[in-house]
Amino acid sequence: FLEDLHGYLSELKDTQIRDGLHIFGEPPLDGRLVEMLVALTRLANGPVPSLRQATAEALGYDYDELLAERGKLNLSLGKTGGQLLDEINVLVLKMMAELSQKDFNPEEIPAVCRQYLNRTAESVEQALCYAAITLVEKLNGTTDELANTLSALSGGYTPPGPSGAPTRGMADILPTGRNFYSVDPQAIPSPAAWKVGVSLGDALLARYLADEGKYPESIGMIIWGSGTMRTKGDDIAEVLYLMGIKPVWEEKSGRVKGLKVISLEELGHPRIDVTLRVSGFFRDAFPNLVALLDEAVEMTADREEKDDDNYLAKHVRQETEENIRAGLDKETAREYAGFRIFGCRPGAYGAGVSNVIEAKNWQDEKDLGEVYVTWGGYAYSRKSYGKTVPEVFRKRLSKLDLTVKNEDTREYDFLDSDDFYSFHGGMIAAVKAFKGKLPQSYSGDSSDPDRVKMRSTEEETKHIFRSRVLNPKWIAGMQRHGYKGAGDMSALVDNIFGWDATAEVMEDWMYERLAKTYALDKQMQEWFKEVNPFALQNITERLLEAVKRGMWEAGPEMVAELQGIYLDIEGELEGLSDN
Repeated sequence: FLEDLHGYLSELKDTQIRDGLHIFGEPPLDGRLVEMLVALTRLANGPVPSLRQATAEALGYDYDELLAERGKLNLSLGKTGGQLLDEINVLVLKMMAELSQKDFNPEEIPAVCRQYLNRTAESVEQALCYAAITLVEKLNGTTDELANTLSALSGGYTPPGPSGAPTRGMADILPTGRNFYSVDPQAIPSPAAWKVGVSLGDALLARYLADEGKYPESIGMIIWGSGTMRTKGDDIAEVLYLMGIKPVWEEKSGRVKGLKVISLEELGHPRIDVTLRVSGFFRDAFPNLVALLDEAVEMTADREEKDDDNYLAKHVRQETEENIRAGLDKETAREYAGFRIFGCRPGAYGAGVSNVIEAKNWQDEKDLGEVYVTWGGYAYSRKSYGKTVPEVFRKRLSKLDLTVKNEDTREYDFLDSDDFYSFHGGMIAAVKAFKGKLPQSYSGDSSDPDRVKMRSTEEETKHIFRSRVLNPKWIAGMQRHGYKGAGDMSALVDNIFGWDATAEVMEDWMYERLAKTYALDKQMQEWFKEVNPFALQNITERLLEAVKRGMWEAGPEMVAELQGIYLDIEGELEGLSDN
């Protein structure tokens, strides 16, 4: 137990979080530049090795073993894997800071390595050289954000640049402030994305087997266009892999020229029935992927295999028969039974759930489920573009065993925006409304593509809660930004509330810590009143709403204190408006 606890705490401590907000056109300086460079070199960037891994190996450690056994004591060293990782992190920061003091002169790098590692290390020097020569210049180019925007507003040329997540081994996409381009849609998923997608699929099935002792028959997955662009199709690859379908790539262009069926023997698991709720941006940007996924569904559904080997075919056969008995002709019955890609109506965006939660226009998960179906009950396939089939979508949701949305970067997390709980949380609430119980729900983490993780939404919420939301370092970073920082803290509380309303991820102790940190702390109160009293009003109002709706069983003293704060700030705001 102590090993597990120590490993968990080490993982929390090791989680990358933001230090404040980005200011438009301003590159990071001094200590923030050092920390940014360490973050950008944490993973390998193409042929450039990971600085942290290279440092660990230069010291004689097995990096993957340290990550896998954070809580295990190394008897010969008298330290755990987590403690050794801490020491490596400190060394990496010291080396980068020393290099900063030497104006990032690459000729000083061998001396820096000898000073802190007592030896030369080619891979460490390569990573430091990449930071000193390439990344510093790219980060200094952040000033182009302002210059290029002014140029664009004047009708001038804006230089192009690739898109992606810099901390995911894509630091070469910097500098920012360019007219970003995406990928060749015909080359999605890429071979690299296929590898990550397979890892995500295996992790998902392994986790569900551990939780439930069987394979999930029906999975609901959220897919966004932004993640598809950043990863070149990790999610698409996972969906195909779960169904037992593999892309076929053209050798020269890397484009996907077709699909092939993976044999059950090679696949090693049943063909899973996957229902997708795609974003409006995905629908608009990747119609070819809608067609590709629909083709994969049809290929899987048409296979003559046992029910226990092919859940998708099993369900399509059953529902086709049900539709025929309900009076549909055979062709329409089969078409409706095969719909697996749903989104909002053509030209519309969003999932609707955050709108009703923000407006407080709901009572329970049934209301949220109805909104989710109303906004998302439009089917997309090779033959249909936004066909209005809310009852078909409702039926799919009622049969889901598991929901999942993957996150490919720690540059932000699912408490950063209401879209996350509106799409994924909304699906969870809809399943509960139509099935009668909460499904299993997971959050895949491929921020390190070589070491994917699968957490439940409850675990992911706690992970973010402990590593960021309650972290004094993160709070101090946000406080540097005054009104905007306070506003983002207020939005954070809204998003936490939204996740709990839809997916029931919060426990009473979490609400209590949230209240004590953001509302009841006297210094925080004074800071909010000074920079943004509206944020404090909203935070207390949300916390009191959680109590009123039975989501938080708060003690009467805490409720009274929150009510007092709310009335006090309301009075101050009225006074400000009168003046």
